[in-house]
Amino acid sequence: MKSSYAFPVFLALAFGSTSAQVHRVSSPGNIIEVTFSLEKGVPYYSVQRMGREVIQPSRLGYLLRGQAPLDRNFSITSATTDHFDETWTQPWGEKKHIRNNYNEFRAELEDDHSRKVKIVFRAFDDGIGFRYEIPSQKGLDRFEIMDELTEFKLPDDHMAWWIAAYQWNRYEYLYKHTHVSRFDTVHTPLTMETKDGLCLSIHEAALVDYPSMTLLRTDGTTLKADLVPWSDGVRVKAVAPMKSPWRTIQLADTPGGLITSYLILNLNEPNKLGDVSWVKPGKYVGIWWEMHVGKSAWGEGPIHGATTANAKRYIDFAAKYGFSGVLVEGWNVGWNGDWTAGGKEFDFTKSYPDYDIEEVSSYALSKGVRLIGHNETGGGVLHYERQLSDAFAYYQRLGIRAVKTGYVQWGTGIKRIDENRKEQGEWHHGQFMVRHHQKVVGEGARHHIMIDIHEPIKDTGLRRTYPNLMTREGARGEEYDAWSADGGNPPEHTTILPFTRLLAGPMDFTPGIFDLLLKDYKPNNRVNTTIAKQLAHYVIIYSPLQMAADFPENYEARPDAFQFIVDVPCDWADTKVLNASIGNFVTIARKDRNSEDWYLGSITDENGRVLEVPLSFLGPGAKYKATIYGDGTAADWVDNPYAIEIIQQDVDNATTLTLRLAPGGGTAARFTPITRH
Repeated sequence: MKSSYAFPVFLALAFGSTSAQVHRVSSPGNIIEVTFSLEKGVPYYSVQRMGREVIQPSRLGYLLRGQAPLDRNFSITSATTDHFDETWTQPWGEKKHIRNNYNEFRAELEDDHSRKVKIVFRAFDDGIGFRYEIPSQKGLDRFEIMDELTEFKLPDDHMAWWIAAYQWNRYEYLYKHTHVSRFDTVHTPLTMETKDGLCLSIHEAALVDYPSMTLLRTDGTTLKADLVPWSDGVRVKAVAPMKSPWRTIQLADTPGGLITSYLILNLNEPNKLGDVSWVKPGKYVGIWWEMHVGKSAWGEGPIHGATTANAKRYIDFAAKYGFSGVLVEGWNVGWNGDWTAGGKEFDFTKSYPDYDIEEVSSYALSKGVRLIGHNETGGGVLHYERQLSDAFAYYQRLGIRAVKTGYVQWGTGIKRIDENRKEQGEWHHGQFMVRHHQKVVGEGARHHIMIDIHEPIKDTGLRRTYPNLMTREGARGEEYDAWSADGGNPPEHTTILPFTRLLAGPMDFTPGIFDLLLKDYKPNNRVNTTIAKQLAHYVIIYSPLQMAADFPENYEARPDAFQFIVDVPCDWADTKVLNASIGNFVTIARKDRNSEDWYLGSITDENGRVLEVPLSFLGPGAKYKATIYGDGTAADWVDNPYAIEIIQQDVDNATTLTLRLAPGGGTAARFTPITRH
């Protein structure tokens, strides 16, 4: 609820005069303070945390096409404050109940051309968000933004974890760890750590009808918003009233504090879909990994993977072990030949002759399982959009409740037709694709279909507003272990993801590979973990649609380890980070939303570690049976990745576990109540 009576008195005094050129707003716990100022008519902001400068005075504003810059000669015509505090419930997620508590400052500006702009700041105890609002007005009903001038001026050369922007392979790169001064233009979330251990992450929230923001280092340690452009160089094609996405800065004393910050979600609007009881998290298996390792093919031929018989085999396996979905890739016409050259041959309602989708979907429903649809576009976005409504209506009739989309294309390979009927290539992360993904999510909602996006636009918390927007890729996933020429994801990769990519939202990483050495298919590749670490990924890497990616026979060959994948849920009531060091190790505990069970995952990089983990998160006065899946005594991701030790012991919230993580290893655990106080 909103409440003015709880608003700090000093804030009301600070904003008492609209003629003042400096205004400040503090977070509810007086942890963070934002300063907004006009310096000779130019807008600036800065951020302090506990009296310490985090962002030095940084410019704000826009450059417009064919108009004077919208960044100078301003005066403040109105300055208002507000306070907001509520607890809202996620229909699904990593935490059920989330507190949204902030103080807000809204400045209304007018320049010497009588153009009006509003800048809104929200100060939370774990960070800030700010955005631009341009109201309807003469001369700014329709306009084009050529540059957003937002800066993030850092006071020091922090260490950062980053991937470069504007690369041919989108977000799918290994993270680099350098000083800020060593990079050029990078994607967000950009996570940094100061010399004395303060953790911060710059990102954005509520990205709607606007391009993705990358960060350009302009000089020293000053970062500037760099919006992904259209092919004609325009950054934003806008219609007033316009609201930009929120620019966000999350701040925490520890790396784990970034993981349990829900600032991004809080800056998104509440659920707009109404009843979303049809949106259901779940685990799935499918015809997917066998194509990546070369056992099967997406296209027609003697090793076509998506056959009726093969699909039924996976459905039987899913039904036997309680998986709710089966993904089938390569089922539809269009995979033959070079499907990455624009995807113009794809038909999203016509299956290959050896795959009877109607029979398979009916068979799945008879087993209590649903097919997960798959729509690879090959970058042919307009070709896909022309079929989208009919395809989703068809899937709804077949009982399909989730669709995985894909956009495999390189660089500016996404195709659109411009106003002159010429084909143009667009970046994956510009306004054109932001609009496209919104169309897919909207069409999905109309047909009660959940969406899982691969080669996506990055997550900015829109799952709160559109709960059928479940998960996405947006980083190097497990498939890189099957075929990447660099040897796959190194052991440190998944100790970085929780503090970078996963700060944006859920990731369809597709874990759970048990055939770690791939000797029968890819002798020059392997999965660079122990088997216990594969289990731990189900807790560490959050996704509401979570895949068990390996072949059924590989799971049934190791039933004791597979039991953890069978048991672990993917919808949580609470999340705790128990210890963490970015790129080195992380331990996370999560409480099942539908029981009193807790689950734990702990992983390390290439270095073996011994970690002490207090179980204080367990309920007071209760005994729990802990089933612990740990690395065997001689386990090592290089020489002995299959060694696993499964033990059971009684624990309570006064117990401290000592976890021995092998090099490249991990531990997974389940805690089930056996007595209550």
